[in-house]
Amino acid sequence: MGPHLNLIGLDLEELTSALAALGFEKYRAAQIWSQIYCLGARDFMDMTTLSKPAREKLAQHFSIARPGVSAHQKSEDGTQKWLVRMDDGNEVECVHIPEEDRGALCVSSQVGCAMMCKFCHTGTQKLVRNLTASEIVGQIMLARDVLHEWPGKAEGEEPKKHGKPGRNEDDPPVRSLSNIVMMGMGEPLNNYDNVAKALRIAMDEAGIGIGKRRITLSTSGVVPMIKRCGEELGVNLAISLHAVTDELRDVLVPVNRKYPIKELLQACRDYPAASNTRRITFEYVMLKGVNDSLADAKQLVKLLRGIHAKINLIPYNPWPGSPFECSDWEAIQAFGDFVNAAGYASPVRMPRGRDIMAACGQLKSASVRER
Repeated sequence: MGPHLNLIGLDLEELTSALAALGFEKYRAAQIWSQIYCLGARDFMDMTTLSKPAREKLAQHFSIARPGVSAHQKSEDGTQKWLVRMDDGNEVECVHIPEEDRGALCVSSQVGCAMMCKFCHTGTQKLVRNLTASEIVGQIMLARDVLHEWPGKAEGEEPKKHGKPGRNEDDPPVRSLSNIVMMGMGEPLNNYDNVAKALRIAMDEAGIGIGKRRITLSTSGVVPMIKRCGEELGVNLAISLHAVTDELRDVLVPVNRKYPIKELLQACRDYPAASNTRRITFEYVMLKGVNDSLADAKQLVKLLRGIHAKINLIPYNPWPGSPFECSDWEAIQAFGDFVNAAGYASPVRMPRGRDIMAACGQLKSASVRER
């Protein structure tokens, strides 16, 4: 008998079809789907809504396997980073960033990256391959396991009831993993089919149940795929902008040579899921003496006119051998103040997990780093 088929990453139709081949009735697929994604089952024998012979049959043919973990680090600020190992030995990094009343999981979509953005550590690692839907969903499952986020799986831990002041005892438990950001290793829109399949599973109300308003997909600007992403998934969009002229962006974000700023911003204006209440986020890494002047801030405001946007200012996170320095705090503040005064929220994204190389632009699988 060949290797067991992993049910994680199959959509409901595929799951139904795989089960039907073994003689399971159609309604069983929804039950098993719920056991996997809603209750976090890791063993078919735990699926007590099924008879023992049915569970044994499942175990003979299928698995519900998470990816392996080569390393797990925890930052002094609570950020956690996993070096996630796939069946073929390839590895990616996945990061959980906790907040007081919620938490975001930064998920990878590719092993390595082909975009070669100059300020990004992942960009120095060549693209090896796309991740499958199973490997993308597997990162979410793995984090939920570690964070005890499955109902009744808290292993002695009481669910967290308190977050922000003013929460009542009767409020639902605070979720440690409330948001997903497709901002890990890789360009999600260059692996769109697998990313879309994984996010549909994550959004499914009968399963993981993280709504599209709590999912953000970040792209360096693969323009033709942006519209499709908005129409089919409707998730929040984040754009790695980082420069206000094509001349500079061609160097910092090389995909700009193919899809220049004007085309990128038009795709943002047309993004189907954007509205007054759902703004597009523009990520802007602050590089000393490169893109951090007041003239840059003025040009940024001019470029974004008419787009419902917010700007995330990201202090540059250095890595060994990196060619840039982080802007001075005064420059970041002056830049942010100008953009803010023009009517665009411009929070400074305070670095998280820097001590474990888990901050923005620092991800690179340790196996490659050692080589």
